[in-house]
Amino acid sequence: MSWIILILAGLMEVAGVTGMSLIGQGKKLRGWLTLLIGFPISLALLGTAMETIPLGVAYAVWTGIGTVGSALVGIIFYRESASYKRVMYLSMIIIAVIGLRLVTG
Repeated sequence: MSWIILILAGLMEVAGVTGMSLIGQGKKLRGWLTLLIGFPISLALLGTAMETIPLGVAYAVWTGIGTVGSALVGIIFYRESASYKRVMYLSMIIIAVIGLRLVTG
């Protein structure tokens, strides 16, 4: 259950980062609402997950989900580059997160 909570925490981090992007685009109200909902929920869920998942692993997985998720939002919704190298390195982050899950149990 803690791993599901951690995944949700990472997804809420993506929401918070998306809110920051919306603010930068001039969509202030929607951006601030998304940011102010996403980040606190993300941190609360991260704290809950860390009750049973070691700190270093939980933080690495949380930031990995946030990094890959934010990059995918950029590629899908903001037409950012989906170059071979970018996709390759994002895939490496995903593999690392899966590896941490497998060795942590």
